[in-house]
Amino acid sequence: MSKKDTFNVVFIGPAGAGKGTQAEKLKKDYKMCHLATGDILRNIRDSGSDLGKKVDAVMKRGELVSDEIMVDIIKDQIKKPECKDGFILDGFPRTVVQAEKLDNMLKEAQRKLDKAFEFAIEDALLMRRITGRRVHIPSGRTYHTEFNPPKVTGKDDVTGEALVQRDDDNEATLKKRLASYHTQTTPVVGYYKKQGILTTLDGSAKPDSVYSQLKQALLACKK
Repeated sequence: MSKKDTFNVVFIGPAGAGKGTQAEKLKKDYKMCHLATGDILRNIRDSGSDLGKKVDAVMKRGELVSDEIMVDIIKDQIKKPECKDGFILDGFPRTVVQAEKLDNMLKEAQRKLDKAFEFAIEDALLMRRITGRRVHIPSGRTYHTEFNPPKVTGKDDVTGEALVQRDDDNEATLKKRLASYHTQTTPVVGYYKKQGILTTLDGSAKPDSVYSQLKQALLACKK
């Protein structure tokens, strides 16, 4: 992958589909910022601010944060210096309205999306993935006890620090999220398909195989 190119991409898929794992692989090969909305919202929730309290209530109900709040958050994030050479939007847009607002936002900034990647996966497999998912909180690196285990059980590969299971990574919350995903986010796939920038990846495949498909699609879009 040429260092002279810049890529702006969207990752579409439910929690546990492998978006975080692929984002970390992409960051290692190319200078892009990873904007994972789940992590961003958790940071806001833990801030103790008025917005944080609202976000906390929504997340505890297993619901999605409103379009207005999400659009404002992403608009601020994309302006950060570390995102000037490309970004990975992971978990946004979740609705067609958000996708339209993102297009307008990027147009105003004289930027555009190069690719939208859909991570296709069965709901039943997601349940297994969620219960085994472990995260290194400071970096956002994601592992799985079965599918993508760390070199040392319970420890981050890079720092050796402890991995944790997120409070909202449970079956009850996931079922609510999946219902919202299928209702609100699936139409986003069609939105980007019409634009001709959608690539569907097999989220059930091994991470290296998925990443190979992802890189090929990115390189092709710059030819």
